[in-house]
Amino acid sequence: MNDLELIKKYVPENKQKKAIKLLNDGYPVQYIIGNVNFCGYTINVNENVLIPRFETEYLVEKTIKYLNKLNINNPNILEIGTGSGCISIALKKEIHCTIDAIDISDKAISVAKSNALLNNTDINFLIQDIHKFSKNKKYNLIISNPPYVPYNSEVDEKTKYEPQNAIFADDNGIYFYNIILKQIKNNLEDNYLISFEIGDKQGNLIKKLANIYLNNPYILIEKDYNNFERYIFISNKAFK
Repeated sequence: MNDLELIKKYVPENKQKKAIKLLNDGYPVQYIIGNVNFCGYTINVNENVLIPRFETEYLVEKTIKYLNKLNINNPNILEIGTGSGCISIALKKEIHCTIDAIDISDKAISVAKSNALLNNTDINFLIQDIHKFSKNKKYNLIISNPPYVPYNSEVDEKTKYEPQNAIFADDNGIYFYNIILKQIKNNLEDNYLISFEIGDKQGNLIKKLANIYLNNPYILIEKDYNNFERYIFISNKAFK
């Protein structure tokens, strides 16, 4: 379904003319209609949260696959930078688990909570700065799609409407991977999986960080449907 068809489906007829003008001006259709389909679930979105992409659906799919391969059952999960809550909601719907999901933005957490309610999921959402993360709890899965676009990168013009602190990061895009790995190294269960969405060509840089902070981890770098590096998976056990 193209963008115009989405507007005709989701926007009341008396508001479609204004919606089409917004669309023609480059405003994201997801914000116009107010929701996206993510892993088969309806996720409401507005300018307070990043628009979920299909690449992130693949992160969820791969994460579930590796949890199974590593025999991690009923995991305690921490999602860092939850935004709309789409990742946590999809995981909660697909597997038996408990989830803490954090974000520095109170407005994003508000959207995430409403989406959890919409999808009948029980998730513990917290307003939390990862720089100050000090929760005395162990997790089997830590998952994040943090900001990873370097500030000097060319991006789609439409991303200017999305929260910029959810897109761009310092240190050539790897700033938050360094912070996350440093902060959560003591929050890992003996049997753990770390799942990250990453930028193209960032895999080996993040692999080096993982080897600094973690004890002899097993690491996989994988590509998305367009053959770009997009995911890194880190565990204490070999991926079979």
